Amino acid sequence: MINPQRFITRMIIFLVLAALAIAFAYEIVLRIFLYNPVLNGLILGVLLVGIFYIFRRVISIKPEIRWIEAFRTSQPGFSLQAAPRLLAPVASALGEQERRGRIMLPAMSVRYLLDSISARLDESRDISRYQIGLLIFLGLLGTFWGLLETIGSVSAVISGLSVGEGDIVTLFDDLKAGLAAPMAGMGTAFSSSLFGLAGPLILGFLALQANPAQDSFHTQ
Repeated sequence: MINPQRFITRMIIFLVLAALAIAFAYEIVLRIFLYNPVLNGLILGVLLVGIFYIFRRVISIKPEIRWIEAFRTSQPGFSLQAAPRLLAPVASALGEQERRGRIMLPAMSVRYLLDSISARLDESRDISRYQIGLLIFLGLLGTFWGLLETIGSVSAVISGLSVGEGDIVTLFDDLKAGLAAPMAGMGTAFSSSLFGLAGPLILGFLALQANPAQDSFHTQ
């Protein structure tokens, strides 16, 4: 069977390249992150969980492949009771056949087992899709959050200006001080949008590697 290690290697190389790009622009990325560290930290946390989960999807195929190869070659010490999580229904069906003195599954049983494995693989893909959608949602949430802050701050600045009182220098000083809050709101909007869009790009590429690995396993 195809070794999923080559898919894992591609994923690792991609993450290394992404890490090098972030390290090259570290000061810029850090400055963008600090506009709203709470929301941006939440986005990065979801991203890290998604990366871990997708790697787990591919790595978990390895013990399944080893179990199948051990069953096919009848390696010493092999046991149908020690099946991995995904192939547990297969081991249960084979164990029942073994107790009957033969290991041969009817076509309908084979189709049912394959469908059950496919359903569990699809479930893991759905979780990854949800994580990608969650990152996009958090990015949009930060965008609208920042825009609302900007609108409210600009309104407060405009309403607080008094053209008929004081000199022009004091007026501009008040205007400069008042524009700090709208700029902070715009920083929140753009920074969360950046992290919210970069995260799905990373998870999307990793998912493009994990899905073929699972498809190859199911087909073979």
